[in-house]
Amino acid sequence: MRNFINYKESIEIINNIQLNNATTQKLFITNAIGKVIANDVIASHNSPEFPTSAMDGYAIKFEDLKSEFLEIIAKNPAGSVVEVEVTSEKCIKTFTGSLMPKGSDTLIPIENVEVFDNKIKIKKEVPFGFAVRDIGENYKKDEVLIKKGTIIGFAEIGVLASLNISQINVIVNPTIAIASTGSEVLDLGEIQTNEAQIRSSNHLTLEALFKSNGANILQMGVVKDDIDSITSLFETALQKADIVVTTGGVSVGDYDFVQDVVKDRLKAKILFHGVSIKPGMHILIATKDEKIIVALPGFAYSSTVCAILYVLPLIYKFRNSNESLPIIKAKITQNFPKKTDKTVFTACNVSYINGEYFVDFKGKKEGTSAILTNMLESPALLIQDENSGDLKAGDLVDILLINHLK
Repeated sequence: MRNFINYKESIEIINNIQLNNATTQKLFITNAIGKVIANDVIASHNSPEFPTSAMDGYAIKFEDLKSEFLEIIAKNPAGSVVEVEVTSEKCIKTFTGSLMPKGSDTLIPIENVEVFDNKIKIKKEVPFGFAVRDIGENYKKDEVLIKKGTIIGFAEIGVLASLNISQINVIVNPTIAIASTGSEVLDLGEIQTNEAQIRSSNHLTLEALFKSNGANILQMGVVKDDIDSITSLFETALQKADIVVTTGGVSVGDYDFVQDVVKDRLKAKILFHGVSIKPGMHILIATKDEKIIVALPGFAYSSTVCAILYVLPLIYKFRNSNESLPIIKAKITQNFPKKTDKTVFTACNVSYINGEYFVDFKGKKEGTSAILTNMLESPALLIQDENSGDLKAGDLVDILLINHLK
């Protein structure tokens, strides 16, 4: 009889896996979208470097705000430097993004003045320093602007471009090999020859999940249930991938060969085989030559839930990223019993109303761990730990937001 560990223990083991230093590569910034930045990005200058106009108007001395007329002595278009200085009862027409002329400290918007030939009359006053961007308003020299571990998105691209950085070091994403095992399993396009055969979705579901969370994929397809085929699968995958993920073959049946290959043929180091969770209690995780093997159950819902719980954190770990599973608090809208002493992950619906998350189970089907359709629409996983009791309507609960997994 296997010794099943609890969920918290299994996550601690995952967190304590030691990985080699991450490999980096240099990419042009727009090719780095979705990648993880490898080093802090530090500002090389102030932005702006000089006081700058935030709108179109007239640069003045604040002390002249109540003067009857101010003489326009120059124009100051963006991209040029005006040599004329603002003096008492003088002003310079200045445009958005232009440097504020010497001697000025405030900008009067165009709509606040009347123009008479080469003079303006101020119709509406503004406070001191109005519409003037201070030195370093955007960022200051030597400020850490983007921390390593950040996933690069549009805002990071904009900041990098403003720093005149065209290429950036990023972490090379992990490669995951994926395979579904089972002689009863058919790949896409294969013709069913008997009623016992089923269509595999696992390997493609997991490919989509892992790809959308930053991994590179080596798709191995469907592998039949015999020891030699499964051994060959692992030997090939371990040469090319950082993580090998299989579905099926980890339970206690006569044809569950994955566990036998991992333990007996590969002589892998078993981190755990069996966790007190529902679904997915027969999950097996091992290491072999600094590669990680994750053998998931065969049922579609079970394998997907376990992939979320165990493989996604491994991807984040390989990426050296600041990512984590999106677990939040929500209110449950109905009574919900605890049916087992395991940690349970139950598909539910989530909605966001007036600043709060709510969960219910309308339309969710009860049955085996094969019901992947429970993850459609606006799904989440209700988390009930091993020590929790029955839930009552209105209770605050922990949920994992599935549609926030990218």
